[in-house]
Amino acid sequence: MLHRDDNVRYGLPLNLTLALAALVIIVAGIRAGADLIIPILLGLFIAVICTSPVNWLQRLGLSPRLAVLVTLLVIGGFLSLVGLLVVNAFGTFIEALPGIERRLYEHYLNVLDSLAAMGLAINPDTLAGLVEGEDEGGWLSFLLGGLGNLLMQSMVVALLVVFMMFETLNFRRKVAFALDDPEASLRRFQEFSETLKRYLAVKTFVSLLTGVMAWLACLLAGVDFPLLWGVLAFALNYIPNIGSAIAAVPPVLLLLLSQDGGLAEAFGLAMAYLGINFVLGNLVEPRLMGRALGLSTFVAFLSLVVWGWMLGVVGMLLSVVLTMTLKIALDSHPQTRWMAYMLGPGKRPMTDRIASEEALSGAGVEDEANQPSLMTKSPRHEPGRDER
Repeated sequence: MLHRDDNVRYGLPLNLTLALAALVIIVAGIRAGADLIIPILLGLFIAVICTSPVNWLQRLGLSPRLAVLVTLLVIGGFLSLVGLLVVNAFGTFIEALPGIERRLYEHYLNVLDSLAAMGLAINPDTLAGLVEGEDEGGWLSFLLGGLGNLLMQSMVVALLVVFMMFETLNFRRKVAFALDDPEASLRRFQEFSETLKRYLAVKTFVSLLTGVMAWLACLLAGVDFPLLWGVLAFALNYIPNIGSAIAAVPPVLLLLLSQDGGLAEAFGLAMAYLGINFVLGNLVEPRLMGRALGLSTFVAFLSLVVWGWMLGVVGMLLSVVLTMTLKIALDSHPQTRWMAYMLGPGKRPMTDRIASEEALSGAGVEDEANQPSLMTKSPRHEPGRDER
């Protein structure tokens, strides 16, 4: 019979094993249900961003339902206008794509001739499949199918945002009825919600600024379809480390292949993209977001790999947002705050800074309250109290 030694702690290995097993089950469930989870996540993050203008409209005197309705109409109208412009630019890009392919193939043959002159003979048919596919309409049908799927997903996300926005109006009342002591849970949820809204607002603002500046750079450089590349820069700015580099490849390559462009113009546009991402990514975004809302470089890149493996392209776009959401949720509870520290950049966490500031302010108020005033007597000193 196996006797248990009370001097040995069995809790930590068992808890670690159970935690790893639960993590494997959760990751497998997310990967299996990616088609269902992706629209819910997108709708949730958009709804969180929309709560800020709703609160602002309520402070102006609008009723909650009217504020939600006005916010949804304004955001829907803006997104519809941008969508029409992007679809128009994308249609023009599809019409010009055969000419772009022809110029790309000409540059490909010139490169092969240059390599042959250097003594490196390469068969032109070896890499021709990268430019010309066997089925000319295959890529078009694949593209149209992807656009149709994107349209359906967008409709589902839009409906989810509408219902989530109206659901938030009664959320606090539901939590108060569901829990026996809802104050602690509501307080933690409020901290989590405010921090998440701040992060999403800053990230969306920086991405929007990146898209506008990329559009201006492409417009000044003379690249075709500048609005399309601006929207691409806005979307890919959510991908850490490599998103900005991916967004710069199509316009730089197009300017290199165009008749009005060349190597110098393409290099100038690449430097403009590099300057935009350096200024916004290393100077503006950390100043607006604060050190406490950051992630370490390794965690940011690892989140890109993990979320991209679980949720595909949408997971790569939302990798930092999802990891920051997890970090904020862990930081909102004392028992899991150490995990949030491990995900961070090693700076002082926000919760500790806020707690210290509140403690200092509370100590100042208490000192002021304990000071004797002109209308009251000073407290009498008891000799034995200090020694005790």
